[in-house]
Amino acid sequence: MAAKAEFANVTVVDHPVIVHKLTELRDKKTRPERFRDLLRDVSALLAAEATRDLPLSPRRVETDLATTTGAVVAVQTVVVPILRAGLGMATAVREVLPDALEGFIGIYRDAETHAPVEYYAKVPPAENGRYFVVDPMFATGGTASAAVDLLNRQGVADDRITFLALIAAPEGLARFRQSHPDLPIYVAAIDERLDAHDYIVPGIGDAGDRLFGAE
Repeated sequence: MAAKAEFANVTVVDHPVIVHKLTELRDKKTRPERFRDLLRDVSALLAAEATRDLPLSPRRVETDLATTTGAVVAVQTVVVPILRAGLGMATAVREVLPDALEGFIGIYRDAETHAPVEYYAKVPPAENGRYFVVDPMFATGGTASAAVDLLNRQGVADDRITFLALIAAPEGLARFRQSHPDLPIYVAAIDERLDAHDYIVPGIGDAGDRLFGAE
């Protein structure tokens, strides 16, 4: 089940299974290997909801008993994780999408200014394709904006981009909407707020550290 959030074009996918797995993801006692499995499962469910509007084209196929008409996705898809935590979502999202390509955007948050710093970008071109940017934590919105701005500079308009995140902060969504008001965002939850260090509360901690078991 999906519900529109108070922010324009933000959808909270509040499926009971997502709620269950998100609760376990939040638990600080959850080990990295289990954390990875849970994040993969939630990512696949988010992707299934976020791809409902993909265009289809008819295709004739032969079964063992007859010939019938089905349909196949009629657009190239590209999954773009924001390094490093986005890697935890990318595999699951790519497996949901038929014949998806994958790009990578490297952005880190400066420890003092909290401003996004781009250090790597490799994104395959897909004429008229759909791009799915993935990052577990949508905190200040700065990293998300920087990633989308990068795609814009490569000629990918906002109406061809969808953002998938595990958890978002209201402050980040509000900031992102100032520059990208119409871009669709799918999340498992919108949490209470950011703390003084721009971490999401209650959140899940540092997703990258928890995924890979290293700080």
